[in-house]
Amino acid sequence: MADLPVLYSFRRCPYAMRARLALACSGQSVRLREVVLKNKPRAMLDVSPKATVPVLVLPDGRVIDESFDIMRWALRQNDPQDWLLKSEPDLQWDIQGLIQENDFVFKQHLDRYKYFERHPEHSQEYYRDQCMVSLAKLEMRLARHQGYLVLPRMSLADMAIVPFVRQFAHVDREWFYGNDYPNLQAWVSGFCDSDLFRQVMPKFAPWGNSADDIIF
Repeated sequence: MADLPVLYSFRRCPYAMRARLALACSGQSVRLREVVLKNKPRAMLDVSPKATVPVLVLPDGRVIDESFDIMRWALRQNDPQDWLLKSEPDLQWDIQGLIQENDFVFKQHLDRYKYFERHPEHSQEYYRDQCMVSLAKLEMRLARHQGYLVLPRMSLADMAIVPFVRQFAHVDREWFYGNDYPNLQAWVSGFCDSDLFRQVMPKFAPWGNSADDIIF
């Protein structure tokens, strides 16, 4: 067990979720440490002062503390479903652009939509509308590619982004599933019903010391 990477994670965080998805897909085992965000462990802060999950500590001491980088690291070890689309180099910039809009535009509006009380400058509906600018683009892509974002099959883009859209959907499930976004709805529902999602979403006991590492 000592030669396995250590993953500091938080079950519901979409960044940590995307990292676990890639690790699970690649078959890469890790020593998972579930973090309590209000009481982050000193061991995690010592290796990654930015103090956000996920953090992956490799056996040689290297630290990867960006979720997308963890995804790529895992899939470079083993990519049985070709999420990286190695045979499609022309799509790499497209994938990168999708993930950048998700992480730097959509996520900001999503946080304000979910925690609108902390951002009284606008109403919750305003922040939801801002989210829908990005989600409307995804709806069109999903329609174009038979339920996926860049090709008619799963790719890194889908798995990097769908945890965030799931979070959006769960803010107001009645609104999300009651509106005319059939491709987004099917995409999120299919993800939540998948074996892979269930594999990465068991309830983990909070980590307290090395004896509490979970082999994931």
